[in-house]
Amino acid sequence: MPETNYKALEEYLKKPQGKDFFPVYLIFGEESLFKTAFNALLDALLPLSERGFNYDPMDGTDDNIQRVIERMNTFSLLSGTKVIAFLETRIFYSKQDYAKLFEKAKEDFYDDDLKGAANFYVNALSRLNLSYDEFGSAEKARIVAADVLDDGKWLDEINQYCKDHELAIPSGGDQSDILDEAVHKGFPKGNHLIITTDFVDKRRKLFKTIQKSGLVIDCSVPKGDRRDDRIAQEAVLREETGGILSRSGKTIEKDAFFAAAEMTGFDIRTFCNNMEKLVDYIGERKKITIEDVEAVLKRTKQDPIYELTSALGERNLQNSLFFLDSLLSDNYHPLQVLSAITNQMRRLLVARGFLESDFADSWIPGMQFPQFRNNVFPHIKAYDQKLLERLNEWEDMLNKDSGSDEKQPKKQKKKASTDLLLARSSGSPFPVYKTLQHAESYTEQEIVEAFHHLHDADVKLKSTGQNAKLILESALFKICGSGEDMKTVLI
Repeated sequence: MPETNYKALEEYLKKPQGKDFFPVYLIFGEESLFKTAFNALLDALLPLSERGFNYDPMDGTDDNIQRVIERMNTFSLLSGTKVIAFLETRIFYSKQDYAKLFEKAKEDFYDDDLKGAANFYVNALSRLNLSYDEFGSAEKARIVAADVLDDGKWLDEINQYCKDHELAIPSGGDQSDILDEAVHKGFPKGNHLIITTDFVDKRRKLFKTIQKSGLVIDCSVPKGDRRDDRIAQEAVLREETGGILSRSGKTIEKDAFFAAAEMTGFDIRTFCNNMEKLVDYIGERKKITIEDVEAVLKRTKQDPIYELTSALGERNLQNSLFFLDSLLSDNYHPLQVLSAITNQMRRLLVARGFLESDFADSWIPGMQFPQFRNNVFPHIKAYDQKLLERLNEWEDMLNKDSGSDEKQPKKQKKKASTDLLLARSSGSPFPVYKTLQHAESYTEQEIVEAFHHLHDADVKLKSTGQNAKLILESALFKICGSGEDMKTVLI
């Protein structure tokens, strides 16, 4: 039984105490779910009365790995079961996963959890082998984190917080091999290690070792917007709702549940807090209604900028206007939103250039991602390389035209650099695949015209004092809309 999910954990824990407990447990996925699973497992392994000397929880930093191993190899002062918990570790993140760490840091920052944000941030810098001062000038890191950076102000605040608190950046070496070797050798009988984390790279050696000698408990929930993903998310929220309402003897109308879910988004902690608020609000009444939801709850679901840029890429005017309104309601600065829209149109222009080049012969509209990755992505890299070569040629021509003295000693030739590349990093080609799909919705001329509309919006936002929302809505109408839509634009 190397792997199970949180739903099957209850059945597993019903087995006779001590017979089938593994030396190592890995619990990963959604935070609220893995914490619930962790508590259930800990209760089964070690009753509360025995935890004084036999339970040792430790923060999941790389610096604590050696201490975890030492304590796992030490017998407890009292006889019986001993549990070491290595909590919320980042050890399963690979070097290529630092963009996820930046995303987590950003989420904690906007949840007013600077300490948590700093923890993710220093781990990201560790995997990049960068200091606090070096990150700002590290082009590769900035590019990889571009989708979550926005204007970067939140990142600067975290960076300063880390400096002010003199937080050490962990060693960039891979500490997972040390723990992997210890798990492989085994621990004294009766000693159990529980590891919790929000994310795992299942290709890592440590993960596979735990699968063989321990038990992996999957608490993950798909975060996408596909129908199957939404069904899975809804099931989790329904389960959480059922637990809260059963304890209080309440029920909830179907429409009220969906309204609460829409206002919260898939944020289990906030959703559960909202359910508790509703239970308190209705008092002696037994059923929560949609009127209760509208009276008590506020929309906390944050629609990230990439939702807007994705809708813009799909040329979906209705969704673009919806996400624009949501972002402005969440206090995003209008110029920040305008910048995101402009960057998206720049990416689409580059993609459009590829689609109209000789390199695009292998691209087939509607093709599946595996086919794109194998047949098209290599051509994209070749296209990028040719662009760089052309930039170098232009730079040479400019140097010649500048009339520089050829007798002067030649300096080492500096290679041209640009962010106008489709395959800008060694990461997943999937974002490139989506960008090309979006680029099919526009002609090159329409994208060029979009830049004129965005320039006009920029001037109006900075100089006229007009309503920022109306200015941005007008730009979206002109970019996404056509025909009758264009006639309705007033600005």
